[in-house]
Amino acid sequence: MNAPPLLEMRGIGKRFPGVVALDAVDFHVNAGEIVALLGENGAGKSTLMKILGGLHQPDAGTIQVDGSPVTIHSVNDSIGLGIGFIHQELNVLDNLDVAANVFLGREPALGGALKPFRLIDRKKMNAETVIHLRRLGLDVSPDVSLSRLSIAQQQLVEIAKALSLNARLLIMDEPTSSLTLTETERLLEVVKDLRAHGVSVIYISHRLGEVSQIADRAVVLRDGRNAGTLAREEITHDRMVQLMVGRQLRHSYVSPPHAAEDVFFEVRDLETTRYPGRKISFALGKGEILGFAGLVGAGRSEMAQAIFGVDARLSGDVLVDGHEVKIESSRDAIRQGIYLVPEDRRQTGLIVENTIRENISLPALPSYAVRGLVNVERERAAAQIVSTRLNVKTGSIETLVKNLSGGNQQKVVLAKWLQLDPKVMIFDEPTRGIDVGAKAEIYELMRGLAANGVGVIVISSDMEEILGLSDRLAVMHEGRITGILDRESCTEENVMRLAVGGRKEQ
Repeated sequence: MNAPPLLEMRGIGKRFPGVVALDAVDFHVNAGEIVALLGENGAGKSTLMKILGGLHQPDAGTIQVDGSPVTIHSVNDSIGLGIGFIHQELNVLDNLDVAANVFLGREPALGGALKPFRLIDRKKMNAETVIHLRRLGLDVSPDVSLSRLSIAQQQLVEIAKALSLNARLLIMDEPTSSLTLTETERLLEVVKDLRAHGVSVIYISHRLGEVSQIADRAVVLRDGRNAGTLAREEITHDRMVQLMVGRQLRHSYVSPPHAAEDVFFEVRDLETTRYPGRKISFALGKGEILGFAGLVGAGRSEMAQAIFGVDARLSGDVLVDGHEVKIESSRDAIRQGIYLVPEDRRQTGLIVENTIRENISLPALPSYAVRGLVNVERERAAAQIVSTRLNVKTGSIETLVKNLSGGNQQKVVLAKWLQLDPKVMIFDEPTRGIDVGAKAEIYELMRGLAANGVGVIVISSDMEEILGLSDRLAVMHEGRITGILDRESCTEENVMRLAVGGRKEQ
């Protein structure tokens, strides 16, 4: 007789006011299995996992663990069942050391005569922490401050915490979204090792290459329902995308209808504070998409922020239509029609506690004001037009931005700039954490901007994306442009050779 699944969820339903988040969803995980949970933003993945984690209660359906029915009323109930949740936004305290994070709220106490004083047994806590760290291959001291660790190391500390709670099932939500390529490979090896030791993993990611690499099975949700399941041998990029969006997506590179016009935007000898003494020069034509590739830390974001006036530059000139323009602040850049869609949309691209309407109108607020007072009706009408144009999925433009999916938040960032008639749009990691359907829409928007004569600069660490989008591709290494590739030379081999400081093949 076959053993029952470690976890089985049957007929799970969940409604929120005006929204059916989950409709009779079935999902199961076997012991020692990696199951990828896929779907566009808003497909129901997060809701299903929050039910499993005790943050939401289902309106319908049953949950079984080891074949026995369970009710998960709280996070503690979930932990008690051996379920650990590694969130995309890490739940760690960087003012504490590693061991204190691993055993937070469960610190072992000294016994004997000192027992009534509830003093922490640091020796025992450190020794037990080391066991979990070594299991994950993390060679750091248990008493080092978390603030001194990289994001990848902090993530492993959170996994160590889950293992210290005897987790048999780990939910990992976009675990590699902030990691470098090397760190990602290391984490994927950790996930495989966990499987080898009998720990099951629910792996949620928009990076389909990772899913192909590690998943034993892929379960796809669409519009709150089961869209299909792929066995290991069936997991391909195209099959996953088809199930997620219900249609074929066109390749991201679309040849421009006409060649880019003459150069109208130039950066000459730009020197950033991150890489003093290393200068960046490039030119951009109207209607051109110029990509910037490179390894993490190559200086691409610093370059974009210096052009936009967010960061000071040590030297260098910016020219528009052959004339040097003075940019000492982001306000100066905006006056010149140069706009930045930043890497971290929540922190620097949006005011998430405000509404869609307020975010869209913010850069042009004076244009909606009469005698210093904002005409809300004019503001609302303009915001509605541009949000409809960009297909922002929301019931109302009065919705708070924090309640939107990642893809729709990115569209709001775009909307606030598109109403201002851009000349140059700089996109820094424009699709990080965004599902494939929303990615396709954003790619079409970029190509539409270029078709209308806007110069587009795209910075991306996604190789497939940057190769697919770019008309030309500049590659950076340690604060310098090591080469600019034309369309015919845009290959992964040439990009990686330049990204590590080499030269492209002749």
